Amino acid sequence: MPFSNLPEIELISSRLAVIFPEGTENRNYVVRDMAARTIFVLLYANAVEGEDRWIRPSHIYFMTNEQSKKIEKSEREEWFTNSLKSRYRPAGSRWYADTTREPLRDETLRSGFIVCGAVIERQGIPTTSSKPKYALEYGFAQLFDPSLKDEGLSIAIDKWRNSHLSKAALVRQHLVKQGATVAGADAISVVFPNGETRFLSPGPSSVISKAVIEEFAPRFLKQPTVLWLSQSGNKVVARDEALASALGLNIDPSKALPDIILVDSGENKDATDMLVIFTEVVATDGPVSRERKSALTKLAVDGGFSKTDLAFLTAYMDRSSPAFKKNISDLAWGSYAWFASEPDCIIDLRDGKPRKLSD
Repeated sequence: MPFSNLPEIELISSRLAVIFPEGTENRNYVVRDMAARTIFVLLYANAVEGEDRWIRPSHIYFMTNEQSKKIEKSEREEWFTNSLKSRYRPAGSRWYADTTREPLRDETLRSGFIVCGAVIERQGIPTTSSKPKYALEYGFAQLFDPSLKDEGLSIAIDKWRNSHLSKAALVRQHLVKQGATVAGADAISVVFPNGETRFLSPGPSSVISKAVIEEFAPRFLKQPTVLWLSQSGNKVVARDEALASALGLNIDPSKALPDIILVDSGENKDATDMLVIFTEVVATDGPVSRERKSALTKLAVDGGFSKTDLAFLTAYMDRSSPAFKKNISDLAWGSYAWFASEPDCIIDLRDGKPRKLSD
């Protein structure tokens, strides 16, 4: 990218948020301020694929406010030449302390930009070498050209994402975006395993509930049935009284029931592989904690069930959601976590005992 096209850090930051939407794995690594400043320094140095110019993490954490404002070609060229000297430090107030070396290298670069193909590494450089070895992938660098705007920018971003992000990553981003769109609808329809359709009030929790019933159940259960479905405000959407009676479960709405109760009748005629799945839907808070699991277990055991007939699930929209990050330390051992944006995967918080759902 020509020196004359150096973008402002604010522009870089805003474009990173679009290039890597919600649902991108390790999204924070590639959209935070450190990521934008990393891209700025790479562009400042003209370290772009095909130019044979490379930087090291120290180029970023040694950068200063004063130096970053010197944007003439000759000023930047002088900085780059001097920066290759081991003891050189640009004058002014530094952006970061030396302690940011690991986050820059291990998170922003290795686990962020390199994984998705936005940054390339110089070949033939040993891992322990201090030689500069990072540069922007050419197509990714072009996305920060200030003259690229509106429809042209959108087309360029879509083209880069389709050619550089994995299929799984693209699907995950699509599902998260789709979930946000559905959450803004007037009503959310849910198709039960028996073909029946019910409607939920709009909102993030309803989007996750829909995914649990339409995506989780057919993937992880053999013969799923919705025994219970409720929404915030204790609004009961579905309650199978006949099945509950046959199972001996008291599903009194006044009790602290989970958001969803699924029943997997299994494939064995003697019902030895039947499973009751207590599910909490979490858009903000309320996971299957140790205390919650204990209360739900008592409800089922009082109904005549064995603990081996039970499973506990907390469902989220995405692994990167604030709710999951907030709840993860509270999730009960012996339960599962599942994400609507990655429907084929599940986290098994094993307590050392094998359970049917993991088969």
